[in-house]
Amino acid sequence: MGFPFYIARRYTISRSKSTAVNIITAIAAVGILASTAALFIIMSAFSGLRDFSLSFTDATDPDLKLMPAAGKTIVLSERQEQQVKNLKGIAVYSKVAEERVLFYFDGKEQVAVLKGVDSLFTQVSTMHTKLAGGQWPLTETTQAVVGAGIFNKLSLGLFDYNRVLEVYVPKPGKGPINSPEDAFNKGGLSVMGVYNINDDVDGKYVFCNLDLVQELLGFEPGRITSIELKMAPGANEMQVRKQLETVFNNNIIIKNRAQLNDSLYKMLNAENLVTYLFCSLVVVLTLFCLAGALIMLILDKKENIRTLYCLGCEVSSLRKIFLYQGIFITALGTFFGMAIASALILVQQHYQLFMITGEMAYPVAFRFENVMIVLATIFILGILASFIAAGRVNKKLLENS
Repeated sequence: MGFPFYIARRYTISRSKSTAVNIITAIAAVGILASTAALFIIMSAFSGLRDFSLSFTDATDPDLKLMPAAGKTIVLSERQEQQVKNLKGIAVYSKVAEERVLFYFDGKEQVAVLKGVDSLFTQVSTMHTKLAGGQWPLTETTQAVVGAGIFNKLSLGLFDYNRVLEVYVPKPGKGPINSPEDAFNKGGLSVMGVYNINDDVDGKYVFCNLDLVQELLGFEPGRITSIELKMAPGANEMQVRKQLETVFNNNIIIKNRAQLNDSLYKMLNAENLVTYLFCSLVVVLTLFCLAGALIMLILDKKENIRTLYCLGCEVSSLRKIFLYQGIFITALGTFFGMAIASALILVQQHYQLFMITGEMAYPVAFRFENVMIVLATIFILGILASFIAAGRVNKKLLENS
């Protein structure tokens, strides 16, 4: 590497006699700088938007959710509950019973999911931190927290004990229905809080005490629809899954947050791939400038190359000179591009220069994986462009000098 490396380094730091070659080389370096910065900024911005989108699922979905493999319910025995409690990988778990029901208030109705939770739910989920008003503690059986969409559609009020939110739960069974009392179990809820996350979630859930939902659904003690679990720090998910499957004799389905939101994750991954490919295409076009600059430099240094060839330097070594020079130009452009982009990302994170609304800054995320992807992309394409340009150094060119 010594001789070609030394010559390439000298060519990189010295100016050519041709002003046109200097300008083209500068344009190539600036192009690499700009494309590197643009690629990293766009990927960081998309990572920020991804985190922002997934923050909604972080509030509504647990680390792991245990559901029955067949049917809609499972019976949690005291032995099984004690085994789950003793699992080292589980920090805390919450028993849940939920069902789609009809809510009625002041002549208005809404179908939504009535979700009964126990006192440990706030340790598994962060839903209680998303309240727009009221309070979460569901200390009494008839207290409830509703989504902002349901709250607005039914024109509900907080702490309105004179008018309750009526709940109608279909009764299981067969045969003809002679009256509404035969078709539904009825209950009343006092709205104590309202949460606000996004339109989909705000119109989906009504949270209340687990005991009330079990009563309305006609469940015996211990029968629930799912268990939501929070994993202990550093726990191995696969080991926890195997232990849970052993406890429940493989009669359960266990899903993590990504599996619970499979379509959302697929959409975000597809968007990320398309964004990366589109930006990479821009990088490819930019690196054509690098190849052109190297070819112009080869023609400018043709006499020097021929002299080295006559002194016994092999063609392969002469090609390495311009290959290394292309790598040097790529490295310089990439370094300064990453430095500028990183500074902009960090400034946005700390000082919020660019705002989406008056109160919300454009989300960005500085990730090491994005740094590695950008560096790999720029260097692979830069080396390829340099290799193609260096191929212009051949015996035909030297013999015709």
